Amino acid sequence: MKLTIMPLSKSEVGKKFKVLALRLSKQKKRRFSDLGILPGTEIKVLQKSPSGDPIAYFVRGTVIALRNEDAQKIIVETI
Repeated sequence: MKLTIMPLSKSEVGKKFKVLALRLSKQKKRRFSDLGILPGTEIKVLQKSPSGDPIAYFVRGTVIALRNEDAQKIIVETI
């Protein structure tokens, strides 16, 4: 399986990813850190809303909905 690096916003429903980097402001990095989204965290894409924004993700036992503008700044690789 080939590893693919991309923004989380480009991910497909049902796939799992590992966070590589957060390209967010200091304030948003702190918020995402509080939610458990850090480098090394596994994320599964659960569901997209009918309009495609936001998207529901499974992170550390919790479902979190993120807007595409934030998900674009989370760099992940497929696992």
